[in-house]
Amino acid sequence: MLFPLPGLIVTRFDLTIIGLGYVGMPLAKEAIAAGLTVAGLDVDPRKVDALNAGRSYIDDLTDADLDGMLGNGFTATLDPTVLAESSTIVICVPTPLDEDHRPDLSAVEGATATVAAHLRAGTLVVLESTTWPGTTDEVARPILEQSGLVAGTDFHLAFSPERIDPGNTKFGLRNTPKVVGGFTRPCRDRAESFYSRFIERVVTVSGTREAEMAKLLENTYRHVNIALVNEMAIFCDELGVDLWESIEAAATKPFGFQKFLPGPGVGGHCIPVDPSYLSYTVRKLGYPFRFVELAQEINERMPSYVVARVQRLLNRHRKPVNGSKVLLLGVTYKPDIADERETPAIPVAEALLELGAELSFCDPHVPAWSVEGTQIPREEDLGAAIAAADVTVLLQQHAAFDLDLVERQGRLVLDTRGVLATSERVERL
Repeated sequence: MLFPLPGLIVTRFDLTIIGLGYVGMPLAKEAIAAGLTVAGLDVDPRKVDALNAGRSYIDDLTDADLDGMLGNGFTATLDPTVLAESSTIVICVPTPLDEDHRPDLSAVEGATATVAAHLRAGTLVVLESTTWPGTTDEVARPILEQSGLVAGTDFHLAFSPERIDPGNTKFGLRNTPKVVGGFTRPCRDRAESFYSRFIERVVTVSGTREAEMAKLLENTYRHVNIALVNEMAIFCDELGVDLWESIEAAATKPFGFQKFLPGPGVGGHCIPVDPSYLSYTVRKLGYPFRFVELAQEINERMPSYVVARVQRLLNRHRKPVNGSKVLLLGVTYKPDIADERETPAIPVAEALLELGAELSFCDPHVPAWSVEGTQIPREEDLGAAIAAADVTVLLQQHAAFDLDLVERQGRLVLDTRGVLATSERVERL
């Protein structure tokens, strides 16, 4: 069967996005702004109801943005029949790890099966979910071809890794280059043409595996370099070296160095997860990816190191952790957003609770927070909370925090982000 000419395909929607989260909604916003007709498909009725009522749950999408999208024809739905009315379908579902830290592709498999049940000839199907190299060809394609249509002959198939960075005000979907790899060259060209309608620069690669690997390489690079400075933070403290000052000095070199900073651990939807997909791929070849696995070990150790530093700080002032009032400032995984996915604040809090600390938190972006089923008291007044705490731990430097106030009023402070001036009472990680 030959492809119908794209210009002759009559559809209700230019695009249907499966998965209406931090990846899918920015994609919908930019596509609509470019004049495309867009539908959003999700399995969560709460998300669908919220979006259709004009209530955004995404940091980078305001209610006003959503109202504009709805006014331009956007609709969220639970009904998969919209897929049969779409010229392009983009899958943006989660790809977490299972309990054994192996890739969990159940959402991708489920979404792809749904597409297969409604797939029409001439449709472009793009997978954006981060995954191991070979997934598009070895997992998604066979499921899609259960429709009776053949990839590269009856429908177009491509992979284009998402590069969404929640809270980034400089780089959004439109001005971040988009990597695209197709199952065949015509598949790639069709995907390139689609994304070029609302993204400034599209970068094509020779196949889906190269595009899949590009995303894993990006985040593994960050993961490994964060692990490097995290490990240096541990031994620089023992050597009496101010690593933060050394990093800033090294960053003055105009070539050959990129600045990474230590912290209480890695969080979010990419850095703690994606390198495990790459490690999984390498292990299928019969040997370990020692670089990635070492980085994982170091970064996962950081919350415990933060707790050890809290213990040391209190001990120097003749206080045990048990019974001490510990205030956590910022419990999201990055500044100025409400996203708590994989936040290192959770293992920090778990360890402090285990040691008997009286825990509270302050975060303008998180109205309520629980750890292991324990509701952690939320502090509204930053100044009063700092004054009452035996030790304050700055885990995330939200812009709303008055850092001068933290420095002045904190009895004891552990700064895990290197943004406070050190003193007898204030230590940096």
